[in-house]
Amino acid sequence: MNGQLPRTARSDARDNRARILDAARVVFGEEGLGAPVRKVARHAGVGPATLYRHFPTKQELITETFAEQRRACRTAVRDALADSDPWRGFRGLVERICELHADSRGFADAFVAAFPEAMDFTADREQTLRAVGELARRAQESGRLRPDFVVGDLVLMLTAHRGLQDTPHAVRAATSRRFAAYVIEAFRAAPQAAAPTPLPPAVRWPVRRPGARSPQG
Repeated sequence: MNGQLPRTARSDARDNRARILDAARVVFGEEGLGAPVRKVARHAGVGPATLYRHFPTKQELITETFAEQRRACRTAVRDALADSDPWRGFRGLVERICELHADSRGFADAFVAAFPEAMDFTADREQTLRAVGELARRAQESGRLRPDFVVGDLVLMLTAHRGLQDTPHAVRAATSRRFAAYVIEAFRAAPQAAAPTPLPPAVRWPVRRPGARSPQG
């Protein structure tokens, strides 16, 4: 009997932790890192005290919430650098970064350091930008990337890409892919001299009937 209670408590604690992280992915993903921790607790169906037992600070919660995206970003960097075609590696990395950012407003916030408590993401961001710089150098040497591209252009692109978080969730991924395709064409050396790469399908925007209430209403 005494041995059963600790095991049950540990199981409950694991369940609570999993629910908190699932809730944080939803809340931070849709509202960004400015969303209050208490809202995460409510979404998880636990009290604030339970949340803080597992994650004493918001920074710890953010770090654990986006651990999977951080691993995916590091994998994308490794794959891009290992590609024998530097332009293909560069293009693939830009597409993957946009995909990860479109999937979660919170991860996009953390990556571009728009929230001061997300400083644990600094190393990931710097690693990604160094990789982009190396890939850009190789792609420029191969003549595929325009010679005036600088790493700051990627930061500029991601800043603009964050605006897609305001698009309906149902079309956000498709919108992001088309946005990335347009930008990659702009990065290509002498795009007018080559046949343009076909763009992803155009997005069909949801049309709301006059007088209809919005989903939030």
